[in-house]
Amino acid sequence: MGQFDNKVAIVTGAGGGIGQAYAEALAREGAAVVVADINTDGAQKVADGIKAEGGTALALPVDVSSPESAKAMADATLAEFGGIDYLVNNAAIFGGMKLDFLITVDWDYYKKFMSVNLDGALVCTRAVYRKMAKRGGGAIINQSSTAAWLYSNFYGLAKAGVNSLTQQLATELGGQNIRINAIAPGPINTEANRSTTPQEMVADIVKGIPLSRMGEVDDLVGMCLFLLSDQAKWITGQIFNVDGGQIFRS
Repeated sequence: MGQFDNKVAIVTGAGGGIGQAYAEALAREGAAVVVADINTDGAQKVADGIKAEGGTALALPVDVSSPESAKAMADATLAEFGGIDYLVNNAAIFGGMKLDFLITVDWDYYKKFMSVNLDGALVCTRAVYRKMAKRGGGAIINQSSTAAWLYSNFYGLAKAGVNSLTQQLATELGGQNIRINAIAPGPINTEANRSTTPQEMVADIVKGIPLSRMGEVDDLVGMCLFLLSDQAKWITGQIFNVDGGQIFRS
């Protein structure tokens, strides 16, 4: 028996990296998992892997910046599994993102970036919250980052927005027994990170981390499962750092 038996979870950006780890862990704990990603091939591969291990999964396409796409994702989930209990807003533009300053980044790129990395969490939450409420409530996790407290141009700005969004939505959704929290990872050893962040910069960051290493995707899974579970049933509106001690907040 898994702790999420008979539960339905949507994980966006689950076609690889951290989202894949979340989706696979939820499936191992008994949840029916929707592997949602704009990368349909990646999503299908992850869903097939889950099913090969005896889990239940459905790959769905989603552009989290599009309300129409998010609604289609939610509707397809309802049609397949009968309800929605959990949402993990993990999708983001990161791998291959442009490195630029707020004052010089191309404006169209900036707007697209923010529509995914900040607005996407709200778009997907709006698409599912009524369906969660019909099941008696649910739980949502937003993917933040320690970049919210460091200089990191528009990426950090988006993650600071995700933190505030988490707190605002916790107030709006609490009366429907829907909890919403955020996970703020430090530097994680993913292909997206390796392809985006200069490795000399990563080395300097790691030197300042008390646990003296980059994180691995598995380091985040425990927090994800905890926050979705009934063990966290009186926790909402919080941002949890999983970062090896990179950021201290008093």
